[in-house]
Amino acid sequence: MGAAVSQALAALGLGAQPPAAWLAAAALGLVALGTLAWRRARPRRRGRLQQVGTVQQLYIYPVKSCKGVAVSEAECTALGLRRGHLRDRFWLVINEKGNMVTARQEPRLVLISLICEGDALTLSAAYTKDLLLPVQTPPTNAVVKCRVHGLEVQGRDCGEAAAEWVTSFLKSQPYRLVHFEPHMRPRKPHQMFDVFRPKDQIAYSDASPLLILSQASLADLNSRLEKKVKAANFRPNIVISGCGVYAEDSWNELLIGDVELRRVMACSRCILTTVDPDTGVMSRKEPLDTLKSYRLCDPSEQNLYGKSPLFGQYFVPENPGTIKVGDAVYLLGREKAS
Repeated sequence: MGAAVSQALAALGLGAQPPAAWLAAAALGLVALGTLAWRRARPRRRGRLQQVGTVQQLYIYPVKSCKGVAVSEAECTALGLRRGHLRDRFWLVINEKGNMVTARQEPRLVLISLICEGDALTLSAAYTKDLLLPVQTPPTNAVVKCRVHGLEVQGRDCGEAAAEWVTSFLKSQPYRLVHFEPHMRPRKPHQMFDVFRPKDQIAYSDASPLLILSQASLADLNSRLEKKVKAANFRPNIVISGCGVYAEDSWNELLIGDVELRRVMACSRCILTTVDPDTGVMSRKEPLDTLKSYRLCDPSEQNLYGKSPLFGQYFVPENPGTIKVGDAVYLLGREKAS
């Protein structure tokens, strides 16, 4: 054994022990170092997990304000849910000035669906011939500047055929369809609501990558309405069953599958909720009027929500992962690492 090695072993207090002994000691040292590094990288550990519900439904809305796609499982990314080539609010209808167009202006948008099969996207609507588009928008198509809730964001134009199809279906003014690509700079909801963190990001969603609603809250609202409404009126990404009415209002941190989620704020509701998802007709009345009768914010929060009723909660993912229908939903109790 060389002098340098002997000195190193002596410094570790191993002296001239047999190789097996100091190899075991070295292995234990590496384990200890690894544990210390993990603790430094993850300063908090999960406390006791309490199941508060079950994932009943998952929805991706590929085109903002258009039909949702029910999926059995989805990747949870920083920009929202993803299933294959379908990503949440990654397509957007805009007018000639580049401003977003939603069901607030064009209620019949809720009748348009976008599905993906292989390398093709299909735009569909009743009594209208389907339009096939490539999954990857041609790179030669123009990249345009769009505005979504006052914030500028890019989109690649999906071409003349898509523009003509959307314009022909809505029959009001010229529109275009654009696609957000992963290399484009996302919007920062922190610029609209300072309760979000500077690192939180979205593509064409209103304010947050994830909206959670409980089945119990929807049932409670329907018990107050003459004409029942659906989850589709509120466009949630995750519907939770097996919990109390408005339990989601108090869930600050959740674990679903291997994804940790953090609640940011409630979702304030507008006239889009009054659009019938089956007919595309806007009533401008219900369920909004009923929600205003019992779901207004505390006066101390009016600077955040104004006079809009609250229904559902905005969450942001703390890590990527997979969420499945049937997954248990756990409320995270946190404790500081020792």
